[in-house]
Amino acid sequence: MKRVAGFDLGEASLGIAVSDGLGIVHPREEYRFPRKAYRRAIAHAVDFLHKEKIAEVALGLPYNMDGSKGDSAARSERFRDELLEEDPSLRVHLVDERLTTVEASSLLDEMGITDWREQKSHIDEEAACLILESYLNNLPKEGD
Repeated sequence: MKRVAGFDLGEASLGIAVSDGLGIVHPREEYRFPRKAYRRAIAHAVDFLHKEKIAEVALGLPYNMDGSKGDSAARSERFRDELLEEDPSLRVHLVDERLTTVEASSLLDEMGITDWREQKSHIDEEAACLILESYLNNLPKEGD
């Protein structure tokens, strides 16, 4: 199975997860950047993808609960467009990420990480894992 990266974009962080050759998802890092300095995040993301030899990305698209798109969704779409400007060979898929941060917080609680400061340092990479798992689970299976 090909390796795919999962990205959870915030205003000052980029959670990154990666699938291995078996399709198992692993949290990799939480890249912090100055608030709204997305060019830094783009450069870091492209560098990461090149170093890891990954050409496919599942990027979270934060729809509003009613299914509409707000400012955060527009931010993810711009991020996708800028990633593709930097490297047109990438394949970037937008994945509905509603409630992934809430689910990531619950998972961290279950792992015993209950302090909000510690959760904050891991929550985006856990959300990236959920985004990537959602993408991989919705890929057509062989024989479908």
